[in-house]
Amino acid sequence: MYQNYPVMKKTITGLTNEEVIASRQQYGSNVLTPPKRESLWKLFFEKFQDPIIRILLIAAFLSLIVSFIHNDFAETLGIIFAILLATGVGFWFEMDAGKKFDLLNQVNDDTPVKVIRNGNICEISKKEIVVGDIVLLETGEEVPADGLLQEAISLQMNESTLTGEPLIVKTTVEADFDDEATYPSNRIYRGTTVVDGHCTVEITAVGDVTEFGKVAQESSMKTGEETPLNKQLDSLARVISVIGFSLGILTFFALFLKDIFFQGYQYTGGQIILMGTVLIAFAVLLSKIWLPIFYDGLDLVGKKVKQPAWVNESRWITWLGASVLVFIVLCGICYLSGINPLLASSWISIDTASRILEYFMVAVTLIVVSVPEGLPMSVTLSLALSMRRMLKTNNLVRKMHACETMGAATVICTDKTGTLTQNRMQVAQTNFYGLKDQQLSEDTIGSLIREGIAANSTAHLDFSHPEKIKSLGNPTEAALLFWLNKQEINYLRLREEAKVVNQLTFSTERKYMATVIDSPLLNKRILYIKGAPEIVFSNCLEVVTTEGLQPVSSLKPVVEKQLLQYQNQAMRTLGFAYREIDPEDTRTIEELVKDGLLFLGIVAISDPVREDVPAAVAQCLRAGIDVKIVTGDTPGTAREIGRQIGIWKDSDTDYNIITGVDFQALTDEEALKRVQQLKIMCRARPTDKQRLVQLLQQCGEVVAVTGDGTNDAPALNFAQVGLSMGSGTSVAKEASDITLLDDSFNSIATAVMWGRSLYKNIQRFLIFQLTINVTALIIVFFGSIFGQELPLTVTQMLWVNLIMDTFAAGALASLPPDPNVMKEKPRKNNDFIITRKMATNILGTGMLFVVLLMSILYYLTYIEVGVSLYDLSAFFTLFVLLQFWNMFNAKAFDTGKSAFHDIRNSQAFLGVGFLILVGQFLIVTFGGEVFRTTPLSWKDWGLIIGGTSLILWLREIGSAVLRFFRSSKSSF
Repeated sequence: MYQNYPVMKKTITGLTNEEVIASRQQYGSNVLTPPKRESLWKLFFEKFQDPIIRILLIAAFLSLIVSFIHNDFAETLGIIFAILLATGVGFWFEMDAGKKFDLLNQVNDDTPVKVIRNGNICEISKKEIVVGDIVLLETGEEVPADGLLQEAISLQMNESTLTGEPLIVKTTVEADFDDEATYPSNRIYRGTTVVDGHCTVEITAVGDVTEFGKVAQESSMKTGEETPLNKQLDSLARVISVIGFSLGILTFFALFLKDIFFQGYQYTGGQIILMGTVLIAFAVLLSKIWLPIFYDGLDLVGKKVKQPAWVNESRWITWLGASVLVFIVLCGICYLSGINPLLASSWISIDTASRILEYFMVAVTLIVVSVPEGLPMSVTLSLALSMRRMLKTNNLVRKMHACETMGAATVICTDKTGTLTQNRMQVAQTNFYGLKDQQLSEDTIGSLIREGIAANSTAHLDFSHPEKIKSLGNPTEAALLFWLNKQEINYLRLREEAKVVNQLTFSTERKYMATVIDSPLLNKRILYIKGAPEIVFSNCLEVVTTEGLQPVSSLKPVVEKQLLQYQNQAMRTLGFAYREIDPEDTRTIEELVKDGLLFLGIVAISDPVREDVPAAVAQCLRAGIDVKIVTGDTPGTAREIGRQIGIWKDSDTDYNIITGVDFQALTDEEALKRVQQLKIMCRARPTDKQRLVQLLQQCGEVVAVTGDGTNDAPALNFAQVGLSMGSGTSVAKEASDITLLDDSFNSIATAVMWGRSLYKNIQRFLIFQLTINVTALIIVFFGSIFGQELPLTVTQMLWVNLIMDTFAAGALASLPPDPNVMKEKPRKNNDFIITRKMATNILGTGMLFVVLLMSILYYLTYIEVGVSLYDLSAFFTLFVLLQFWNMFNAKAFDTGKSAFHDIRNSQAFLGVGFLILVGQFLIVTFGGEVFRTTPLSWKDWGLIIGGTSLILWLREIGSAVLRFFRSSKSSF
């Protein structure tokens, strides 16, 4: 499974130059194929997949037909402008985020590596490594490619990039192989690093076929997973298209029947039949548009009928040919039935045709009015603004929809090391039995402990950045040095002053490290030993205590109890001992260790949980989001971390935890029943995490995944939202949607709050936008049937639906995030974006506006002499100002607060409101024939602004009364 190529025994001479060339030709070079970057054009055209944009494209197509007939392209150009504006803004923001990400994610393949070639040790770049090369690796170096160990001396590896494990022992001794290890004990892998010891390794896989490369390839696969917002907007688009087209068709036939029954126009039977022939042929031509909408309508009323594939697959030229054929066949049938299509008298007159064409234009206008042109722009602006503002909270968003999708998350699958924990081993507790209050002093015991830790170690601390000290070497040894440094003890001075006489580094066979030094602190030759407590303790005769030396038998129960306690808390433990040595003693260290050591005590070491994690996890749990740990660590460690962060309870059982091997053994049916109850998956491999994500998605969950290692990349890719760490591997970041620059789980909770607030803002905009559309639809419908001309022109509606709505989108999107959203449960993945409360608000407010506006139209048409251009300008302004004040109501929707709450932090909202007023004034004053307006008097401006503002004040009064009654009830 792990051996990709036959092993070539070249441990002495290595490969020759000819063998290198042959190997590279056969197995390839050691370069990962970079993830395929989408071209800028493809990235731009992806924006046209938005469901509302698709409806706009249909509206633009229909509008274009009418524009050619009337030689007036203003409406069509306006819709096209709306499409390009929405898609262009989204494209630019994602492209900008991509540039930032590329700078963050640079990979260096020129790192020098020591190899044996032609019998000599030489350095080559990582990318020049080939299968069969013999590579020499030392502490701190990164493994350039997968390989089989030929020699391993005290070798410990950091496999966190592949398994999440920072310390794994590797060996060539088969008897010491760890059967439970994620990867074989005699193999090392690209991207991992040598923590301690050194080794010789024969390369068996390079480039894309390394474990690292395979995971990278898996992480770049297209998942096709649609975002929750897109699903909901798709449902909304279907509803809008069905309503718009239905109302458009209804209006066309209503106007036609009005011609016959109320206007006195006469049509012969033959004229009606031939006109029907034209309409049928035209309907066939537009089948690619209305057939999907027809099937959507069936779906909305509960009739599940699958749309034939040929509807979308057929080209427009096919539908044109079918349309011509249908027209010819129907004309032939008419001819055989006695209606001659070749006679001019059989057809309606040019004037009548123009009038019917006018009806068609009215129907198209209704369709255009029903489509919220501002919605794509509002969603894009909301997401784009959130992208920018989330960057200030250390969330670098690469994919725009990830902003909102994070708010819909129901499950977070998080790795342990580096995300929940600090990825830095630290001393959690010390039990030096001769040390009072565990505080180092200048006495003999204190000196023994200080010098023993400093001298009997190979690790170092990097003080290049004093505010962020780094560890070099074995992380467990570094934890001890950190402990000394915390007590202001210079380990390096102690190590340099102690003259090392002999030293044994740690090995898996001995399970201890020992160093003999000439001690300047004690002026004696001392043997220091540290290692597995049970090994060290078993070689001791006495224990150093505050009361003096005591036999080991008297303290054995105490030591064993403490060790068990630390092990139950998933801590690593080290035992410390020493003995004085006669300088004339020539025995080996192994012999000295077995002859009367004095036990100093034990130290418990752990990778501590980040300070902000428990609170952030608790916040997610309160918000109804499950948090699951997926780690390569042991069950005991994972369970303890789960307990510390608050997800593992005393009532949890083995049913709530599973290993990667056991999870793989489950069938999909068994795993589906269990995944939602799982809290921890340990000893997990990359494919286990990916499978967990996909099974959770099958259960209807919206899954967010966090990770910093290459092992996390497939799951990051397949999740609805992948969150990588800023310090993580390039593969993990490539697979993710959001990069947490501060590596903090707290930033995840912040992202959820932003996402939920963003969704609320989009809903508020929908209330504002759809109230306009409902009002406009009904007014245009009834106005065209009962009135003499359209009460609102297409150009005027374009101002309302595009420019004004875009401003409103910016205003509502700029509202700050609301922390209260974290007290709510996640919305369901299949929820309709328009809630019952929203629908009531939209229809109620819309009908109120309709009654008011239709009453004014009726008064002007039938009570006054007639509707003048001045009246229509005032009517248009009245319509806009009603919507303007309703924007304030939308801001406060479902908050229980005043629209003026926190108005000081809503300068952008107020600024946009001012722009809308100024824009309306300029259009009415200078719009002329283009907008069918004429300037209004200042008096009328005052009356319209004051009268329409009642919409806001009535809502404010009602809201204040409700708040008063609620506070009164709570006080009782």
